[in-house]
Amino acid sequence: MCEIRVVLLAENRLLREALGRILRKRSDIVIQAECMGSSELPTILVREQIDVVVMDSSRDSALDVRLVQQICQPPSQAQVVLIGMGDDESVFLSAVEAGVAGYLLNDASAMDVIAAIRAVAREEAVCPPRLARRLFRHFAQGQSHTPVSNVGPDQRLTRRQLQLMPMIAQGLTNKEIASHLNLSEQTIKNHVHRMLRKFGAEDRLQAVEIAAFRKPRGLSGTS
Repeated sequence: MCEIRVVLLAENRLLREALGRILRKRSDIVIQAECMGSSELPTILVREQIDVVVMDSSRDSALDVRLVQQICQPPSQAQVVLIGMGDDESVFLSAVEAGVAGYLLNDASAMDVIAAIRAVAREEAVCPPRLARRLFRHFAQGQSHTPVSNVGPDQRLTRRQLQLMPMIAQGLTNKEIASHLNLSEQTIKNHVHRMLRKFGAEDRLQAVEIAAFRKPRGLSGTS
């Protein structure tokens, strides 16, 4: 079983220590750092190759969108799980747009947090069903869409990336794609991150949506 490297980010020391003790009892979860503030976070993310950042909402009165975006940007490959959140739909949608992969309400249990960590490490998304419904409605109403005109010639996909797109669209994880193509999981992660940067996409789904409008001539020569 692969270890999941986790950082706990919470101002509340009692919460940080209590959750840390619970998580350390799981053989597949390794707590690499416990932080009260975010100043040391960028260095930790790269140095320790963090998989998941668990962030408590009580560290700020509002969602720290900029911090979430920083965590999700390369070279970091960390997934963000927000805990202790309210059920405000606008905050939830802002969190999704910022790049979070897990969104747990303030009534979530420790077992919910553990399950969320494992899920986002598998590149799955976690949120309350009622908010997931709101997310689907949000996209169905066309309230969040990247115009095709924003996709320029410098955003052409390589042959390998074109090969990955249908697999990503099917919901396959990096590990599953790597196994299918007989490549390393890290290689697949690198390709995915490059695609996100090319399109300015916030997540894999948005990258697939943008690529759906591309023509075959959008192929670049490198693999």
